Amino acid sequence: MLSEAWTGALINLLFGLFFLGGFYVYTALTRQIGARAPVGPVAGEAGSAKAFGLPEAIIAILLISLLLLSAFSSFSTPASPLSSRDLVANLIVSVVVILALIGFLELRRLSVDKLAGLSKYGIFRTIATGALLLLAAYPLISAADAVTARFAGDGSGKQNIVELFNGSRTIDQRVMIIILAVALAPIAEEFIFRFFLYGVLKRYLGRFGALVFTALLFAAVHAHLPSFAPLFVLGACFTLAYEWSGSILVSMTMHSLFNSLSLILLAFPQLSGQ
Repeated sequence: MLSEAWTGALINLLFGLFFLGGFYVYTALTRQIGARAPVGPVAGEAGSAKAFGLPEAIIAILLISLLLLSAFSSFSTPASPLSSRDLVANLIVSVVVILALIGFLELRRLSVDKLAGLSKYGIFRTIATGALLLLAAYPLISAADAVTARFAGDGSGKQNIVELFNGSRTIDQRVMIIILAVALAPIAEEFIFRFFLYGVLKRYLGRFGALVFTALLFAAVHAHLPSFAPLFVLGACFTLAYEWSGSILVSMTMHSLFNSLSLILLAFPQLSGQ
């Protein structure tokens, strides 16, 4: 009994130190970002915000309306089991939206490469930066999850994608889910939420307002109330990483690694208590 008590106390101490480290990292990022020139339609526009104008704002409003409508529909109607066909349909819609946005920006003679910082870092620096920032984000996400569980319970079910993965009976279906979650979903979601929506909104709402709004929207569209707070923190960390680094590839790397680790824990539950 005494050994178990000491083990529990040691684990809590290590998590506390881990949390303080993550909190320090993201506080430092926030301070560095705040020290930069302010953004907005009047004073010292900087970064990608200066390139986005009224046409992009109109597109962003339409896209936000569609996402909110989808989120509201998911919360207001009884949940139905997710199928592989649903995943493919969602992917096709995301690809169409991304291609349409890229085409629109090209017509406006706006360089996606420069706006998103695609060429800013090399591949190894991008992966290393994304991995370190995700490591620092994990205790913040875990703390949000623990607070949610403490005050709202564990929820009444898992996310649909988790249930689909756990219920997969064929290797082909699991491979498809892995490809979607690890490669395609991070690219699509980071391009839409962080690059486009955040980039447009921070011109009018400022960095903080745009960060909060896109993180809330990111959490809402996943349509899983018990995960809302952790997803909000996750989305905020992705946004801070993108704004600080200036490269959307960093947040895409973080997103991909996060999904990869989540799938590993689902495939090998003995590695985790949950």
